[in-house]
Amino acid sequence: MPDYRVTMTMGGVRAGIAPDSILPTASAAAGEFTMVEASDIAVVAGTARITIRFEADDAELASQIAAHVVGVTHGSVDVVDFRVTERVGGRWRTIR
Repeated sequence: MPDYRVTMTMGGVRAGIAPDSILPTASAAAGEFTMVEASDIAVVAGTARITIRFEADDAELASQIAAHVVGVTHGSVDVVDFRVTERVGGRWRTIR
């Protein structure tokens, strides 16, 4: 089954939300529909980014799962931007 990931650029955390709950919330959102292979949070150029790696049958389904993850995550933190990528060979190719 192909591997995909959604990478979200984070803005401000919503009032009343514990920052350490955001990554598990995003991962659980993907886990509602598919196998989550990995999840990570990193700071790149001073901006927080969350990446959720998951399995999906095709790019259309991966885009739908990613949209769900972004929607759920947006309830905890401002999602400034996101992209969905597919693993092709040894590289990640952007599909959205």
